[in-house]
This record gives sequence, structure tokens and C-alpha cells, in this order.
Amino acid sequence: MTARMTRRQALAGAGFAVAGLLAGCRPVTLPPPHATTDALPTATPVPAAPPREAEPAEAADPELRRKLAQMVMTGFRGLTLEADNPIVAAVRDLGIGGVVLFSFDVALLSPVRNIESPEQVAALNAGLRELAETPLLIAADQEGGWVARLNEAHGFPATLSHQELGERNDPAFTYDSAAQMARTLIAAGINHNFAPVVDVNTNPDNPVIGAIGRSFSDDPAIVTEHAAAFIRAHRDAGVTTTLKHFPGHGSSRADSHLGFVDVTETWQQLELEPYRDLIGEGLVDSIMTAHVFNGQLDPDTVATLSKPVITGILREEMGFDGVIFSDDMQMSAIAGNYGFEEAVIGTVAAGVDVLAVGSNLAYDPEIAVKIVDILAAAVMAGQIDEAQIDASNRRIAALKAKSAGGALSDA
Repeated sequence: MTARMTRRQALAGAGFAVAGLLAGCRPVTLPPPHATTDALPTATPVPAAPPREAEPAEAADPELRRKLAQMVMTGFRGLTLEADNPIVAAVRDLGIGGVVLFSFDVALLSPVRNIESPEQVAALNAGLRELAETPLLIAADQEGGWVARLNEAHGFPATLSHQELGERNDPAFTYDSAAQMARTLIAAGINHNFAPVVDVNTNPDNPVIGAIGRSFSDDPAIVTEHAAAFIRAHRDAGVTTTLKHFPGHGSSRADSHLGFVDVTETWQQLELEPYRDLIGEGLVDSIMTAHVFNGQLDPDTVATLSKPVITGILREEMGFDGVIFSDDMQMSAIAGNYGFEEAVIGTVAAGVDVLAVGSNLAYDPEIAVKIVDILAAAVMAGQIDEAQIDASNRRIAALKAKSAGGALSDA
């Protein structure tokens, strides 16, 4: 599969209010409707998934569809679970593997999404767990600082950013800070944290990493040390974690939420060191891909859709056998440059285990069913081997067992 946009092309014009997505409900100043790509685009242009076809995907073996549903994590709207909320059927009937919570609705440019107060979030997540036949991953991006879905505006404790922790450079303090975050997550019924960020801060002006305090350091050893403390604190509380964004987003000059991002000329091998070292220490529960193009690693497509990157480097060279999540498949780096079906099939074919779709940049209440239909048709057509689906389900079940059991060791 080849990319539809060359490295010399400009950023895609379609995008969204990225500040709202990253910062949750923190105040955001939005640009005028026709802002250029130098400003933050508005939330309207992100393409939704195409209408799903009833055949032949829905004729697939129900067991296959159940396994494929476990490979889907989606966002949804609602502070409470009403019977007609589409997420109810997605969890109870389709059997999706997980959900992700947001505190800001990007498509509506509204601070009302899933998070209002500690008590409300806990009740919402308790209801989700009751719907699920198998344990449900309930995730949020709780990095600390600017990216914290559970934040002070909704009655949760204040948090420190990765940059603040890295500048202090006291791993014991980082552990304590992360432990507070993990306790907050557990109390809210969230068992998976899409953190820590292990992007090395090689470009401090990077608009989506360095400039907003999401990296521990420009030294990969410091990144590794603090990420390890962050992970151990979460494990001790029974919360699983995700390293992001593989194979490295720290050097980028642009934001993959907004369009095509090429790190070919800026990326360095040292950006792989935190992954390699943390995998070697047995500390990695899961890893999230980056929607970046890196011609040093694959001259044809972005990392999320790249078998040489995902299977070749992460699985085979680094020996990682945990869960690999995609970053949000609605981000413009993907949605603006690939067809939805092409992206879904290509991402799984590359070796990704879980397709994460926030349904936030563009709300689609049927997005989970559409993904299962696409993947079922691909398996039946021989585009994806069912043995790969089985392997992904094994990894997903193992990840869920960690968070459900609450006893997360370094073994």
C-alpha cells in the first residue's frame, strides 16, 4: 500500500480544534471558519466512514465477528447510559473490546462529552462494565498537565506534565505523581491509561509534543527512567498503560491531528531507545502507533499502516508481543489521505491489534459496526489471515487480565 500524499505536499487542509481534543475542556480560542493551515482548522471537514454494506460482512461467522469486535475501541457521547445510546449496543451486543473517554466534544466544539464529575464518571463506567460480557478496557489520555481528561475543571486533582516531571528529574517524585493519577483513574473506573508519552523532545517547538510539555526530555535515558517510574506507579494501582507514539513523534514540525506529517529528515534512531529499553525491562503493556511518515523506515506509507515498522521493527526486531493500538483513525493524517476501508484493513494488516476511533473528530454512532464489517469482509476475502486475528485476541485478553487482576508485575 502506498501513501496518497508525497513528502513534498503540504499539510492537509482538513482538521479540527486540536487544542480542545488535547486539553480536554480547558478554554480554547478557535480560529475563524476559513482559517489557513497555519492556524487551527475547524472541526467540520474530517470525513466520516462510508456507509456500511450489509453483505457479505454480516454473513460472517458470529465467532469471527466477536473476535473482530474485540479489536475495536471507540469513543461515544453521553454523561450517562441511556438505553438508546449507541454505545450500549456496541458493548453489549457487538462486544467491542474497549471504550475511550473524552472531556471535550470536538465535532460539536462542546465541553460536554463523557466527564462531568468524579461521581458521574464512576457511575458511567460501572454501567459500561455491567454491559460487557467480557472485561472491558475503559481508557483515557491522562498524561498530566495539558493532556488530562480528568482535570481540575471537573473536580479531579491537579496533575503535572511530563516536561515538568522531567525537568525536576526525580524518578521517585515522578512515581508519586503518577501514583496519584493512577488512583484517580481507578476511583473513576478507568483501567487503562494512554500514557506515558515516550517521544524524545528532539524538537522543543514541535506543536503537538514539545511545545505543550508532553515529553520528559530530549535525553532518551531520562525519558526511559521517568516512563519506567510512571508505569510502575500505574501497575501498583492496577492500571495498564500505553507507550506512545511509535516509532517517534518528537522531532515533527507539524501535528498529525491536522494532516500529513513527514519526519524523514528530522527523525533519529535514538527515538527508538525508550521503547527498546522499556521492552527489555518487561515494563510495556501496550504501544500506540504514530501517524507519521518516516521514509527512513518505510518509503511508502505512514507508520500506522506500515508492516515494516509495526511487524518488522516492533514485533520482530524489538521482540514486543503485547498489544499495539493505533492512534485515532479519524486524525487527518489518516482520514485526509486514505480511504476509511483502506486504512482499517491496512492498519490491521501491518500488525496493529486494536483500532482506536474516538468518534470525536467526526461523530459516527455506527463506527464500531462499520469497522467489524470491513474486517470481516477482508478476512473472508483472504486479505487478512484469521490466525492474525486470533493472535491479536490473545494479546488483548492478556492485557485485560492484567488490569482486571490488579497485580501487575515486571515479569
